[in-house]
Amino acid sequence: MAGNAVQLENVFKSYYRGRLEIPVLRNISLAIPEGEFQGLMGPSGSGKTTLLNLIAGIDRPSQGKVVVCGEDIGKLSESALARWRSRHIGFVFQFYNLMPVLSAFENVELPLLLTKLSGSERKKQVETALSIVGLSDRMSHYPNQLSGGQEQRVAIARALVTDPDLILADEPTGDLDKQSAEDVLTLLSRLNKEFKKTIVMVTHDPRAAEKAQSMKHLDKGELQAA
Repeated sequence: MAGNAVQLENVFKSYYRGRLEIPVLRNISLAIPEGEFQGLMGPSGSGKTTLLNLIAGIDRPSQGKVVVCGEDIGKLSESALARWRSRHIGFVFQFYNLMPVLSAFENVELPLLLTKLSGSERKKQVETALSIVGLSDRMSHYPNQLSGGQEQRVAIARALVTDPDLILADEPTGDLDKQSAEDVLTLLSRLNKEFKKTIVMVTHDPRAAEKAQSMKHLDKGELQAA
């Protein structure tokens, strides 16, 4: 029986502006089973991206426990956390975050440069990832030669290339037209169903939310009852 890919227990997160404490998340407890496509909705400023960053180990909680892929990541040093993240997490951003001076192939290869893989092994994994997202014919293209939807698919290939357990997507359709958004959502659903990836997706878009197997709502830093 599958366990939980993500488990948060009584998590609080605040930021400080000088001496002023700004609470962002309040008493969040959340369990996401392995293999789930979990949507996360809420108005701007509700803490969705902060929650995603805590799950990714990009940020640390002020209080509470964050266990992801079986690891209590709050106990890891910064260097151990970076190694853990490179093995377990693939991140997809709203604005793609591609390097404009690198080709699609080189952008996807970036996470693998931190590994001990040989050049030929890296090439094989990059080609596989670009094939999965349907861009085998765009490997040598640069971001400015691609449509927004193609750029986002390159970004998804980059998130996939290390074969992570968990894919975190922050408004992945927020900058796309309707058809490109639909293509990206279909791809994420396929990664979940066919490749058994656990996906946590932050979105404002009700159409995007429909693709998720379950949905959580955040408001003013608190998880709302279903």
